[in-house]
Amino acid sequence: MTRTLPALIVAAAVGAWPIGAQEPAPAQTAAPAAVPVPGKMDDDVPPAAEFVETALASSPRHGEWVDIPLEGGGVVRTWVVYPERSARAGAVIVVHENRGLNDWARAVADQLAEDGFVALAVDLLSGKGPEGGHTDSIPPADVGKVLASLSRDEINARLDAVRYYAIQIPAANGRVGIVGFCWGGSTVFRYAVHQPALGAGVIYYGGAPQEPELLARIEAPLLGLFGEDDARVNTTVMSALPVLNQERQVLDAHMFPGAGHGFLRQQYGRQANLRAAQRAWPLTVSFLRRHLE
Repeated sequence: MTRTLPALIVAAAVGAWPIGAQEPAPAQTAAPAAVPVPGKMDDDVPPAAEFVETALASSPRHGEWVDIPLEGGGVVRTWVVYPERSARAGAVIVVHENRGLNDWARAVADQLAEDGFVALAVDLLSGKGPEGGHTDSIPPADVGKVLASLSRDEINARLDAVRYYAIQIPAANGRVGIVGFCWGGSTVFRYAVHQPALGAGVIYYGGAPQEPELLARIEAPLLGLFGEDDARVNTTVMSALPVLNQERQVLDAHMFPGAGHGFLRQQYGRQANLRAAQRAWPLTVSFLRRHLE
């Protein structure tokens, strides 16, 4: 396995490599083997792609579609899922991958609700489909082009609207975090640049901004979860870390040995992906609880 990231150390407690002083010995170079899909999903982490339909159909939690109004017109279609608890909960916005809002992102929101949060899976392509439709109206081959047409200001305005809505939810406690995956992970980085009042952000394998002046604006605590075999993303994170953590630790970054891009959704693509998912999700939940409860 070719290593492109310097100064990493194994943390045995979580099975990840936070930034440290020594790189572990090289692993074997054999191609990662696929993992057989079990007959039952792991109830403690969001479902792998193979179990999304089952997870949503069997969820006992209340979920509903909400059209959150935008200033100047239009709405942001959002799937809101509520936890089963007596006390008010922190709220977490879920930002989808570069596939737009799909059932997997909704299932992540459902898992967050199981873990005690009000979860809001946002469709950032709301109104961008044919005749004002949403992600589900856009041909899959065109989703990437439509995402690329969104300006940073437009994305931030949509997330601001969802954040404001989350603050007003009676069952929520007024503290709002955000978690994003792939394109959504990069979006979390950039939303943290924009929104100083953000409670916390979790980035799954998303690229970091490279401009020091943007990185210096980030005030929210961030958790970053990355697969080792994802150099395209990881090189941006490694170059951003010295700026982000120069005066205080803004980004708590973890690297999972042997895992690839998209490991939380593709848990059965390779053994390392499954291990990464099982270790990354508890880190996510504990981080969000620490900052939102």
